[in-house]
Amino acid sequence: MKFLQITDTHLIPAGGSLKDLDPEARLTPVFDDINRFHADAKFCVITGDLADAGDTDAYRILQRELERCSLPFHLLVGNHDHRERFLTHFPETPVDENGFVQYAVETPVGIFLMLDTVEAGTHSGSYCERRCDWLDRQLQRHDGQPIFLFMHHPPFDIYIRGLDRIGLADKAAFAEVIEPHRAMIRHLFFGHVHRPICGNWMGISHSSLRGTNHQVRLDFESEDLGFVDERPEYAVIFVEDTQIVVHTHQYPQHG
Repeated sequence: MKFLQITDTHLIPAGGSLKDLDPEARLTPVFDDINRFHADAKFCVITGDLADAGDTDAYRILQRELERCSLPFHLLVGNHDHRERFLTHFPETPVDENGFVQYAVETPVGIFLMLDTVEAGTHSGSYCERRCDWLDRQLQRHDGQPIFLFMHHPPFDIYIRGLDRIGLADKAAFAEVIEPHRAMIRHLFFGHVHRPICGNWMGISHSSLRGTNHQVRLDFESEDLGFVDERPEYAVIFVEDTQIVVHTHQYPQHG
């Protein structure tokens, strides 16, 4: 199965700029590229920070852009999103019994679990007891099936201090839920870091990628986040019984 990942679109109202860049102008070519080269993909997942400040006008822009996309899509929220405003514009997005934007998607290769790590009033992530209970029930319900996790905040430190300061606050609680089920979890996809990252956590492979607007500077010393203008990208992912291959593609393609 082939699917796509986009992350950290950080849309703002039309006419503005963010980090001296235009998030809408940076996002528009991705759907042109997808429609031209990847219309055969199953769907696209966008892993949070859809709007930079949770603005209504920003979600309207995202609606308009997604209408141009030839693929179905699944959306997550990130720390820059406003959960209630997001749901006003995307009411078809499932929520759990507590109103968190969490849901399961059945695919030909396994169960995709979309998680909500947003905590209002902070850029740090949270995975509280109620969310942990939901995840534990989902993992038990789908016991024996391949599981793929999607979340905005990574559940571990990545050694960029400015990002780790606003990482997931409930790392130990999250890991405790995952531990009994980690053999069935094939991969973890996340956003938030604005960097191409891959590795292994608790025996689970993971990956992330650059956002569609600005990127985080590769700096392991400073306590503050630095931002750089690197080309935006999206990921093209192939899943088979015996392997997962993640391509990150900087667009628009030249030559």
